[in-house]
Amino acid sequence: MKYQIILAPEAVQDLKSLDAHDRAKVKDLIEGHLRHTPTKVSKSRIKKLRGLRHPQYRLRIDEIRVFYDIEESTVQILAIIPKSKAAQWLQEAGE
Repeated sequence: MKYQIILAPEAVQDLKSLDAHDRAKVKDLIEGHLRHTPTKVSKSRIKKLRGLRHPQYRLRIDEIRVFYDIEESTVQILAIIPKSKAAQWLQEAGE
């Protein structure tokens, strides 16, 4: 099954703030991991977040974290942030 990927306006801004190399890597890995198997949890890449209804998952790309939700056949990317700011973002935006 192919999932539709939608970036929230905040995620678009986050993506634009990355340097070109990181932006290309994030786009490639979002396409590679989230287009077909966004719920496939792995030790190194995708983690289902416990204790939160929103966001549901986190994709790890080196020092960058991509937080997203899944609804039916849509992946809604909420934020693309550095690891150093991830805990603060989750505390503010997580439900």
